[in-house]
Amino acid sequence: MTRISLDLVRQFVLAAQTGNLSRAAERAHLTVSALSHQMRQIEQQLSRKLFDRGPRGVRLTAEGQRLLEAVAPHLEGLERALSHYSCRREEALTISTISGVMSGWLMPRLPGLVAAHPELELNLQSSSALVDFEREPVDVALRYGRGPWPGVESERLFEEWIAPVAAPALLERMRGADPNQLGAWPLLGDPSKRWLDWFAYAGGTPPARYVAQFDTTDALQRAALEGMGVALARMVMARPLIEAGLLRVLGERYLPIPEAYFLVYPQRSREHAGMRVFRAWVHAEAADYRASMAHMPTHSAAPAAVPEACD
Repeated sequence: MTRISLDLVRQFVLAAQTGNLSRAAERAHLTVSALSHQMRQIEQQLSRKLFDRGPRGVRLTAEGQRLLEAVAPHLEGLERALSHYSCRREEALTISTISGVMSGWLMPRLPGLVAAHPELELNLQSSSALVDFEREPVDVALRYGRGPWPGVESERLFEEWIAPVAAPALLERMRGADPNQLGAWPLLGDPSKRWLDWFAYAGGTPPARYVAQFDTTDALQRAALEGMGVALARMVMARPLIEAGLLRVLGERYLPIPEAYFLVYPQRSREHAGMRVFRAWVHAEAADYRASMAHMPTHSAAPAAVPEACD
C-alpha cells in the first residue's frame, strides 16, 4: 500500500486549488521548483498523472480532480481538529483587521503597546474578508460592522462618523463655492448609499451626476487626496490625514452611522496571555479615542433622528 505524507497531500491540495504553482509555493513558503518536485513525487507514488502543465499554470486531470474531491474535505477537517491542540506561545499574538483601520487607527498606537509590553510578538494581518477563527490561526480581530456576530465574542470599541472631505488643491479650484451646497461640487462615491443619507441629514440638493465610484474605501480616499472630488470619509481612516493637512472637512457637520468598530475573538482566545494584554490596551485606547472625537473643534451635536444608512 502506498503511504503518502500528510505534508505532500497538503501541498497537492494547495496547488490544485490555486491552479498556479507560484502562488501555491508562496503560500506554502516553498520555492516553485521544490513544490513542482513534490507534485511529481506524488504522481510517481500514485502512478497517476494529476496535473496538465502549461505556460499559464497547471490544470487538474480527471484523476487529479477525483483525488482533490476525495482528500480535501478530510484534510480540512483534520487541520481544524488539530488546530485546537497546537502549541500556542502566550507572548505571540496574531491580529487581523481591515487595511484602513490598520493604517488609520491601530498602527499609530501600536508603538505604545510594544513599549509597554516588549515581551509581545505581534503578527498583523490586513484583510477585507471576515476571519474564520475555526480555520485560521488568528487570535483576535478588529471588525467593522453592526455586530454582533455568531460564534465569537464581540465587544464594541467606538462609533463611526462620516463627513465630506476634500484635498486643499480641490478647495483652491472651487474657491468661492459654498461648502454647505455640495450638490455643486464634484462628488465621489456611490450616490445610492451614504450620499443619500448625507443630503437627508445636512440638506441641500444632490447633483445630477457623480464624478466616480470606487469598489474600496482606500481607493475612494486616495481619489480625494489627489483632488479628484469630495468624498464622504470615515473619520477613523481620514482623521490622520485631516490632522496632517492633507484633507479638510467641508463644513462643521458629522453624520453618525450605524456601523461601529468591534474587538472580536473566539472562545479559545480568552485565556491567551497576550490576548488579555491586547484586549485591555485596545479598550483603553478606544476610550481615549471616543473622548477625543467628542471634543473635536468642528464636531457638532448629532441630530435627534438620523436616517439609518444603507448597507
